[in-house]
Formats: sequence, C-alpha cells, structure tokens
Amino acid sequence: MKRIELLSRRAFVAAAAAGALTRTARADAYPSRVIKLIVPFAAGGPVDVMARLVAQSLSTRFGQSVIVENRPGAGGTIAAKLVAASEPDGYTLFFASAGSLAISPSLYKNLGYDPIAAFAPVALVANHPQAMVVHPSVPVHSVKELIAYAKANPGKLNFGAAPGTPPHLMVELFCSLSGIKMVFVPYKGAAQALTDLLAGRTELTMLSTTVIVPPILDGRLRALAVSSTTRWHELPEVPTMAELGFKDFPQGSWTAVVTPAGTPADVVMKLNAAINEGLGSDELRGGLNRLGAEVKIDTAQQFGVMMADELKKWAEVIKSSGATVN
Repeated sequence: MKRIELLSRRAFVAAAAAGALTRTARADAYPSRVIKLIVPFAAGGPVDVMARLVAQSLSTRFGQSVIVENRPGAGGTIAAKLVAASEPDGYTLFFASAGSLAISPSLYKNLGYDPIAAFAPVALVANHPQAMVVHPSVPVHSVKELIAYAKANPGKLNFGAAPGTPPHLMVELFCSLSGIKMVFVPYKGAAQALTDLLAGRTELTMLSTTVIVPPILDGRLRALAVSSTTRWHELPEVPTMAELGFKDFPQGSWTAVVTPAGTPADVVMKLNAAINEGLGSDELRGGLNRLGAEVKIDTAQQFGVMMADELKKWAEVIKSSGATVN
C-alpha cells in the first residue's frame, strides 16, 4: 500500500511539473499567431481610433499581427458577449470601455455575461473627459442659457449618442439634475452622432475630447462645459461641470483591454507588460494625447479593482438619471 501511495505521489508531482513546463512553454511561445482585438463601436469613432493605435503598438512589440474587428451595437454588449464566449488563450482581446463593462450591466436586462466573472483584466489604457456641445444654430452660449431655453421649450431640443454609453447617460443625468427634457436620438457609435450634429440634424451631445475638440476650435460646434476635474487645456475658456454646480458629475469614460476569463495568468502578464511598455513610449502616448486622451498605466490587478468600483459608480448614475434603453 505504501509503495502504491509513493508511486501515486510521484506521478502527481511529475504531472504538476509537466503542467508547469507546459504553461511556461505556452507563455514563451505566445503569441504565435494573429491576435484579434474586438472593438464594441463602429469604425472611425474615438474608441476605434485608440484601439488601432494600441493594436499597432502590440503588433510592433510582439512581432505578430494584431487585427481590429468592429462589432458595434447595444452599448458594447454584442462585442462583450462575443469575447466572453471566446477561447481563453490570449488571441481574442476586447478593447473595453466604461460603457460595455461598467454601464451596460445596470442598463440592460438579460445581459448574457458577468462583467467581472466573464473577463480577465489586462490593462487600463486611457481616460477621456467629455465636453458638452451644441450646434451653432442653438441659441445658447452657456449651460445656464441652455437650461433656461430647454425649460421654456420643453421637448424641443434633442441630443444624439450611442445608447448606454457615457455620453448618453451623462446628458440624461444632466437633464435629470436640471429639471429639463430633451429628446434622445440613438446612434450606433460616436462617429455617426458627431456627423449628424455637425450637419445640424441633432442639436446637442456630450462627446470625448478625443474627437470633439477640433470642431469646437474651428467654430463648427459651441462648447458649454467639460466633465474633467480641471479646465481642459485645449478649451481654457470652457468651465467644468463642477464649476457650474454639478459637483458629483462623472468625470468621463475610460478604455482598457480585457480577455476572456480563464486566460493563463502568464499570458495576461505578458499582454499587460507589452501594453504598458507601449503606453510609456512617445509614439503611443503621443498618439493618444493628440486624440485628447489621458494615458493611464496600471497593473492588471489595479485595473480589476477599478472595474469593480466603476460598476458601483455607474449604477448610481443610471439610477439618478432614470436612463433606459429599448
């Protein structure tokens, strides 16, 4: 009996050692083929542009192709479900945002995935404040004038955004806090919402400084406020929401990379190191900064803690705003 136990123990140790060697070999070999980076919004929007910069940086560092695949719709939940159901091998990544991982769980019924249990946090990429803007045809030049105009003309103003995203919820929250009503016009992504706003087909939105600053500076849109903690460096004359009395207003959104739960920890660590190395480079950091994004560098563990905190924060925002999606 003792001999059998000894043999069994040796077999177990040998199997464990073999498993460890296999995991090490797998990590050393990763990546050995094309990586897909799934983006939950349409091509051309701010999240898509940032994802492509990160994909290029990863491709350079890994010496392997990283392709971007756009899967827009339903506040990022379509893409999130696709990634959650993918093989946890590090070859399918999700360029997540606050919308898909922190907002949608409180906004959509029967989500189809658990934002914490379904994903392994990899790396935080950037934070991007939002600016509240109107088309020049709207006869207001400040948030105070906007509120007065909306109260005098209930339901006349409209705003465009992708359902379930920070711009949608932040405008809904603003309306709730101000006691005004505006008509929500849904879009698949930020690019389409911006196009229609510039054409005067919609009248107001909140969008990331990543894309909204250029049309503000050239006079095609009028900025009323920014969500950042301090005045945005490119818009020094535009007050913050906090300055205007909205002290607990959300500061903006964020983008990050996650992979399906169960992805080997060594692969996650390798991805985190490569992404953070890129974020520290002049090329990627400069590209993101030029887009109006604030680069953030965290460990996978730190990002995981932030994700949990964000879930709670946006749940409170959704409750306060009364926002819904169809």
